[in-house]
Parts: sequence; structure tokens; C-alpha cells
Amino acid sequence: MKIWTIARATLGTFLRNKLFIVFGVLFLCSVLLMLTPLLAARAMSKMGNVEQAQGMVLGVVSAIMFFVSGTGSLLAAWCAADSVASEMKSGTILAVMARPVKRWEFLLGKFTGVMLLMSAYVAMMYGLSWLLAWIGGQRIQSTPWVLFAYPMVRYAVYAAMAMALVTLFHQVVTIGITFLIAVLALIVRPPGSDLFHAWKYIRVPLWIVLPSTSLLSEDRFLTITSAALKPTGLLDHLAALSYGLDYALVFLLLAMWSFHYKSLTRD
Repeated sequence: MKIWTIARATLGTFLRNKLFIVFGVLFLCSVLLMLTPLLAARAMSKMGNVEQAQGMVLGVVSAIMFFVSGTGSLLAAWCAADSVASEMKSGTILAVMARPVKRWEFLLGKFTGVMLLMSAYVAMMYGLSWLLAWIGGQRIQSTPWVLFAYPMVRYAVYAAMAMALVTLFHQVVTIGITFLIAVLALIVRPPGSDLFHAWKYIRVPLWIVLPSTSLLSEDRFLTITSAALKPTGLLDHLAALSYGLDYALVFLLLAMWSFHYKSLTRD
């Protein structure tokens, strides 16, 4: 009950934040900017160039979704870090703890609030992909639950990571480290090119340690045509999602352990 109360309060705080007005404007602009090529693809399909139109629509949708999905990863990290750092900075965390609330309950409540926000973000992202495909005269063929589950697990990884880091560093430093980790995770994923002579000896250990967020990318399952769908068994889905959930759980436990010994006085 305490965890759910903290989660709802955290979600309410996010929804009152002016930053989400900016995200709303970006969402609308992304639709308007891509309206012209999508309408051109729709006209192309009516003229008989169906395959070319499908490829064009998928390219546009994939590009937009890559940007929106990647922004969501940073949003999850920022929200998780801010939800803890703002309480610490304002000193309101002392009032919360006086109820009493255990420290692990506080963090778990904050994490739950972040994931509630990200579930709404993923729903918006999923709706955007369908809307863009519909404007282009096409239809997304991927299984709906896959396009929901993969980004949610990936956002859980970034949120838990940022929550662990913010118990040790300043919020700005936390976001910087998280962004660096995200970039490195993309660089070291196999198959990777050797940037310099000794890079191959550095890349593999980094690939093992860093989160393989490319494994949790829903872009792999985003397609317009049924023929382009690569069959992925339920066991493969469960293995990938379990990997992400396990990674998020490790960082969440690290956050709880670090937060247990952290001073709650204002910085």
C-alpha cells in the first residue's frame, strides 16, 4: 500500500512537469514532419508500386520510432534519477520517511511510478507507429504484446540503472553516465568493428558487462509485411525479456543497498 501510494504521487508529479508539454509538442511535430513522405508513399501504392511504397513507409516509421524509442530510454533514466534527487534536494524525503516508510519501499515506489509513466509512453509510441503506418496506407503486422514488452523491459533497465547511480552521484552526472553507457552498449554489440588495435580486447568485456539493449529493441519486430516477419519462438522472447528484467533487478537491488547507507540531509 505504501509503495503504491508513493508510485501514484510520483506519477502525479511527472504529469505536472512542464517537460511533458515539450514531449507532446515533439510528438505532434514528428507526425506533421513525416506526413508528406507518407502521403507520397500512399499515392505510390495506389499507382501500383506496392512493394516500393511498403519499403518507404517502413523506412519512415522505423526512423521515427528509433528516435522516439531512444528518447524514451533517456526519459526513463531522467525520471528515475529526478524522482529521487528532487526529494533529496527539497528535503521532503524526511517527511516521507517519518510515516514511517522503509528506504527500499521508497525506492520501489519511485521505480513503480516511473514505470507507470513509461507504460503510458509506450502506449503512445505504439499508437504513433500505427498512425504513421495508416497515413502511409499500410498496417503494422507485428504482434502487439512484443512492441509493448520489449521497450518496457528496456526502460526498466535504464530506470533502475539511473536510480542506482543517483544514490552515488549528482543527477546531471548520473544522466551523463547513463548516456555514455547507452552509446557504448551500441558500439560494442556484435558484430563490432575494431576502432583501434587493442579495441577487440576491450570490446568483448564491455559487451559482457554492459546491458545489451539492442537485444531488447522492438525495432527487430517492426514490419509492414507479414513476409518480412522473422519467426521468433516464445522461449526466445522469454530469454531476452528475462535477461532485461534480471539486469534491471540487479541495479534496483544495488540502488536499495546504496540508498540504505546514504545520508538523507539536503545537499
